Amino acid sequence: MEWTPNARELADLELLLSGAFHPLTGFMGHEDAHSVIEHGTLLDGTPWPAPVTIHLPDDVGDDVTLLDPEGVPLAALDVATGEVRALGPIEHGPFARLRRTPEEVRKELDGRPALAVTMRGPLDSLDEIVETARELDAVILLMPLVYGEAGPAVVRAALKAAERLPEDTMVVAVPLAPREDPEIDLELRERVAENYGAAEHYPGPEPVAIPGPPHRRGLVVFFTGLSGSGKSTIARGLRDALLELGGRTITYLDGDVVRHLLSKGLTFSKADRDLNIRRIGFVAAEAARHGGLAICAPIAPYAATRAEVREMVEAVGADFMLVYVATPLEECERRDRKGLYAKARAGLIPEFTGVSDPYEEPEDADLVVDTTHISIEAAVSRVLDAIRAGGYIR
Repeated sequence: MEWTPNARELADLELLLSGAFHPLTGFMGHEDAHSVIEHGTLLDGTPWPAPVTIHLPDDVGDDVTLLDPEGVPLAALDVATGEVRALGPIEHGPFARLRRTPEEVRKELDGRPALAVTMRGPLDSLDEIVETARELDAVILLMPLVYGEAGPAVVRAALKAAERLPEDTMVVAVPLAPREDPEIDLELRERVAENYGAAEHYPGPEPVAIPGPPHRRGLVVFFTGLSGSGKSTIARGLRDALLELGGRTITYLDGDVVRHLLSKGLTFSKADRDLNIRRIGFVAAEAARHGGLAICAPIAPYAATRAEVREMVEAVGADFMLVYVATPLEECERRDRKGLYAKARAGLIPEFTGVSDPYEEPEDADLVVDTTHISIEAAVSRVLDAIRAGGYIR
């Protein structure tokens, strides 16, 4: 079986294969992870600060080939033991010239001690680093932790700092994803630094996120609701209203239109519907990444997939507004302009949301609109008011 891990798992895979996570040789199974959480050690007694896990489908076999996002085989995974074996170099990440293995760095150090400075943001001051390196007679090893959207900025900060440090300063990009527990995160940074040959570890300060004003941030307005609820009509009205106001770049992704272009060939099975929503979410997130405002209007019946889209959007530093068009099934069926409900009731359309397939009502909607007793214009105004109240338009 072949499987593409998510971004965090790919980062951990690279650290496993490079030796940066030594003594680990693979991902941990449930028993190993439980042991680490309970006792802080691997089953063989080796201290380790946090479990390194991968999520696989239920029907996975004994052996899995792990792929990068472009489908290139990276490693063979033994599911029973969690061990991974490299199948080729990992080249899916950015900063290739700076992503060096611990072995390569230790070889260049040639026995000299190193002061490893792990960075997730700019350094406050270089004086303390220079003084510490002088006391240790050590080479300064700047290690920007390049996981996620902040990666490029952290690398730029490291390269800029290196210009003001001794000539033999080294910069090595390390894709270490942050952990929620700050103590575990620090322990992992120290473990990785040690494997790169550090005699001493200097953790750089955590960056303070200062978001820009809402009208400059990306925003995805994501409508969800039954077929015939009015979500597409409201979404089109919102698009037109925003275009009239000006000041924002608008991307409009209607469910039916996307079906004919971005998702042509997909069926209405649950797997394909989820894939369709993920594709919409990806395009919307890319538009929002650069400060645009994207409007999406699919049915999106499943809560887990909607949550994935929210995560995609927030991962690029944009905001997500979920609008639930809560028009009841009876009203949607009464309208039935396309005759879809009649065909579904007759068994001509399988897996039809609201008839033969469930719709999971959102519990995390930012705005709920029922078009049964209000006009489309009034519904558009309610959404526009919410966007204006959030400061996304002026």
